[in-house]
Amino acid sequence: QVQLVESGGGSVQAGGSLRLSCVVSGDTNTVNYISWFRQAPEKEREAVAVMHTGGYKTYYPDSVKGRFTLSQDDAKNTVYLQMTGLKPEDTAMYYCAARRGSWSIVYTEASGYTYWGQGTQVTVSS
Repeated sequence: QVQLVESGGGSVQAGGSLRLSCVVSGDTNTVNYISWFRQAPEKEREAVAVMHTGGYKTYYPDSVKGRFTLSQDDAKNTVYLQMTGLKPEDTAMYYCAARRGSWSIVYTEASGYTYWGQGTQVTVSS
């Protein structure tokens, strides 16, 4: 089992920044993808940042590319999502998710992830 705990959400004005954290614990050797998803009301959950923990793959959709950045601190078992230039359309619940997968594939479908955190709310006002 793998446990994921997110933090760092909040309310900011458009153009502001936030850094989300995801602490990973448990059988961490059983996963090698740590990714961030978001879900706005009445919308599907979408991937906003996908990362192979070995450094082989990193993916950002066009909607956040250049504004969102993943990083990891192995000593703290923590993955960060730095978000800059936030827009009102970034408002959503943000989730950290984990799975095991091939280094050669980018996993963007939420249904393929095994472990999920409880989520942290990000609200961006105009």
